[in-house]
Amino acid sequence: MRILIVEDEKILSNTIKHSLENEYEIDQAFDGAEAELYALQDIYDVIILDLMLPIKDGYEVLEKIRKEKILTPVLILTAKDSLNDKIKGFQKGADDYLTKPFATEELKVRIQAMVRRNNPSYYKNEISFKELRLDLGNRKAFIENKEIKLQGKQFDMLEYLVHYQNRILTKEQIFDKIWGFDSDTTANVVEVYASGIRKELKKYDCDKYFKTIRGVGYMIS
Repeated sequence: MRILIVEDEKILSNTIKHSLENEYEIDQAFDGAEAELYALQDIYDVIILDLMLPIKDGYEVLEKIRKEKILTPVLILTAKDSLNDKIKGFQKGADDYLTKPFATEELKVRIQAMVRRNNPSYYKNEISFKELRLDLGNRKAFIENKEIKLQGKQFDMLEYLVHYQNRILTKEQIFDKIWGFDSDTTANVVEVYASGIRKELKKYDCDKYFKTIRGVGYMIS
């Protein structure tokens, strides 16, 4: 799972990152414009959003992503602790609101609660599509109890597609979600991994579910 931390104080941002990176993939944005650019990729499971940001404030970022139908859960993390600020945050589309200073353990629990509401399968440790079943805890995939041999990020890519089954995911979304913005490779790697996944599924006559949307991306459907 991938989290975007939007916080202009780099020491605090890095502290939050270090507390979460054992459980989640982390990206960081340090101003409102960068945050908006990242968030609009629609690849995050949670966004942690400060309100007092350079260029664009957190309210503007939140309003923009909700206007663009991005439904990623957003936790506002801010020093602004007035009731009016909290009400405004929720009116703009926030899912939770935590004021600074905060306890790291409380932040973790709130993130877990948001993930659980938005993605119950994450804590069930299993997702499925027809005959295909993914054991998230052990990172194994099965078709009718026969294990499919997936290598490295092939599992991550298939998990992403199954989680958003019946929805087209662009090649860029898949690349940013699985490899990350800072990856040294290029988005063409997605095609290589897609080919490998399809070959494995074909052994069990399930490649028919793995759809290529030419010039756009892929979907499980």
